[in-house]
Amino acid sequence: MRAAIDTGGTFTDCVYLVGGELRVLKVFSTPTDPAQAVLEAVARTGASGRVDVRHGTTLGTNAMLERRGARVAFVTTAGFEDTIAIGRQTRAALYDWFAPVPVPLVPRALRFGVPERVSAEGEVLRAPTDDELDELAADIRASGAESIAVSLLFSFANPETERRVEAALTQLGLPVSVSHRILPEFREYERASTTVVNAYLAPRMQSYLLHLEERVAEQHHGGRVDVMQSSGGIISARLAAQEPVRTVLSGPAGGVIGATRVAQHAGFDRIIGLDMGGTSTDVFLSDVSGGGVRRTREAMVAGVPVGVPMLEIHTAGAGGGSLARFDAGGMLRVGPESAGADPGPICFGRGTQATVTDANLLLGRLDPESFLGGAVPLHRERAEKLLREQKGPLATVEEFAAGILRVVETEMDKAIRVISVEQGYDPRDFTLVAFGGGGPLHACSLARALRIPNVLIPAMPGALSALGIFLADIVRDHSRTVMLPSESIGSLATHFSELEQLARSEFAAEGLSGVASHSLDLRYVGQGYELNVPWRAESPARSLDDFHALHRQRYGFSDPQKPVQVVNLRLRMTAAAETYAPPRREPISGGGRAACYAEREIYFAGKFLRSQLYRREALVPGDVIPGPAMVTEYTSATILPPGARATVDPYANLVIAVGEESA
Repeated sequence: MRAAIDTGGTFTDCVYLVGGELRVLKVFSTPTDPAQAVLEAVARTGASGRVDVRHGTTLGTNAMLERRGARVAFVTTAGFEDTIAIGRQTRAALYDWFAPVPVPLVPRALRFGVPERVSAEGEVLRAPTDDELDELAADIRASGAESIAVSLLFSFANPETERRVEAALTQLGLPVSVSHRILPEFREYERASTTVVNAYLAPRMQSYLLHLEERVAEQHHGGRVDVMQSSGGIISARLAAQEPVRTVLSGPAGGVIGATRVAQHAGFDRIIGLDMGGTSTDVFLSDVSGGGVRRTREAMVAGVPVGVPMLEIHTAGAGGGSLARFDAGGMLRVGPESAGADPGPICFGRGTQATVTDANLLLGRLDPESFLGGAVPLHRERAEKLLREQKGPLATVEEFAAGILRVVETEMDKAIRVISVEQGYDPRDFTLVAFGGGGPLHACSLARALRIPNVLIPAMPGALSALGIFLADIVRDHSRTVMLPSESIGSLATHFSELEQLARSEFAAEGLSGVASHSLDLRYVGQGYELNVPWRAESPARSLDDFHALHRQRYGFSDPQKPVQVVNLRLRMTAAAETYAPPRREPISGGGRAACYAEREIYFAGKFLRSQLYRREALVPGDVIPGPAMVTEYTSATILPPGARATVDPYANLVIAVGEESA
């Protein structure tokens, strides 16, 4: 059996296949030992034979956010030891005199220089002697470092010296991360930063993943563990342990894949995804006609540049566990601090600070009887008592709760505008796909604010990230900096052939065969940053047309007469996962009446309205549900405001026409 498990801040979700039917279960996350929740989830599937686990983990992300990684020794070309601290000229707060100076992951005492030099063309101008390398190893041994990052100047053009340094340091018995494997591309600061992040995470991730794989193999008849990458593809636990920098957005990437696949089955090719979990909300945009989900190599994770391929996901500190408070000026703030799984929201029985989940409960937007199938009791009276004590200058506890929701929805609104309006896309041309435990609660309100006409709530919305991990392909990305004029675009086949040979040999070692896709990073000569476009061996010149069109869409102009430079070659090797198509049922009618099980008061626009409650599992394709209403299920709940109308499609998704707020 194959199980996909996504570890979140509050819950660990598990999706598995039994008799052709996908099933889902949730257990509480165990932050002190994430493997415990993973193993509990696998055990609760009831599998008696071998289980192969696909895992999305937040361990790397949390280590970055909390600065709990390893003590890293940074090795670079002598004279360039401080590049990791100097960074780029750009500043997050250019005019803020009191902005704190970013603290690098490597302190000054742990930066070491190697007397070597390679030219920009790859010629070795100065090679270190064996004695100099022995001295370097001795200095690092004495430093107390727990991991090593090696990033020499121009090693992407010629890694010979970097390989010698790696060989000399391997004797120390510490994990060694080298830039010509992690990120063989130009831009010294980003390459060094990415390599340092890999070294920073390596000891902890290696210990966690290899230990988890060992326990899965022992308890489940030789089962293996694979890990979700930030780029949306699966790699083995062994490779993820060596290159953990590729997993820093592992969990959110699963949500992107799951939402995209579900939306395409339902007939929606242009979507904005909204994944609201317990700690944060992740948003993304996918346009099939424009190449699908965008990827980036300019990500910032916890304020640190990371240059490996990642799905373009924007994160806001707005989740179900986000804490509400009044600041010194009396302004209501929500997040980014979160109650997490421990102590959790007030209504879970242990927390003491107001959260978004508590606000939803007090406004009637959660049904205590159906929450997680009744497995987790919700203490409404306790939440009301503590929120009343924390409501500050507001007149009623309902105003406080409604204010919490307005603030958190404003943060999510801003996040969606970043990945749509600021990138040249009109949200009104897209469908909002809302998932995660909290996404369906806020989807209609956000869609109305952004004038998005339709919302899609997938089946199993609270476990869609785990579903995406289950459906993801096995992927390996490779790149190379070439710096060639556009006239050379027709002769790149030789370069791509070398990358493809490397990728195929890696896949063969895993017993896999894959399909290669090729792309180029292009820019106008003199520009500082590039745009990525596909490369086709049969018509390479089309890449230039694609570049001009993308430049026009992204920046509002293009200049086909201006010379173009080929900066990087990129190759993605993909082995497709087992296909799974959700069961389709022809629409009928009549299930809606049977699915309605109660009437409750739900708060909308300043007042409580009598609303119908529906059990989602009792709905059938063709059912139509008018608002105001709430659709409850095991993993989430969907709120339909007055004027909204939900239809159950043949794949059991809820397709909502949000209507006008005044309706």
